[in-house]
Amino acid sequence: MRPSRLLATLCLPASLFAGALAHAQERPPEVVLPVENVRFDYAQVLSVRPVYQILRTTSMEQVCDSREPAISAALARVMNAVRNKAAAVQAQNCRMEPVAKEHRRTIAYDVDYMYRGAKFRTRMDRDPGNRLRIRIAIAPQPF
Repeated sequence: MRPSRLLATLCLPASLFAGALAHAQERPPEVVLPVENVRFDYAQVLSVRPVYQILRTTSMEQVCDSREPAISAALARVMNAVRNKAAAVQAQNCRMEPVAKEHRRTIAYDVDYMYRGAKFRTRMDRDPGNRLRIRIAIAPQPF
């Protein structure tokens, strides 16, 4: 191979590599985002509805029958004389049973409100009262 051709063959890959490095170091075009115009105002609250979470629990509780067991009149007199004996008989009518309970707690509020003739709905962590402070942001739509 001639020396000039060899030099051209070696320089071509080097120049391609240098061009790729220069291209990789170019900065991407800057994107300019317009500053948002923000203001605050108040909207009229139309309705507030609590949102509940229902918790169900089951516990074992002692349940006793209030009726005394059927006994003869003679035995009843003896038992009235000896109250401890009556308490022991009545204790036999108690048993442990599962009792289910429901607890309801408020976790949020669904709020309907009106601003400049338009109705909106949002969910909040508290009851806002009669009026709701709102954030109004205006920005142009990008092309």
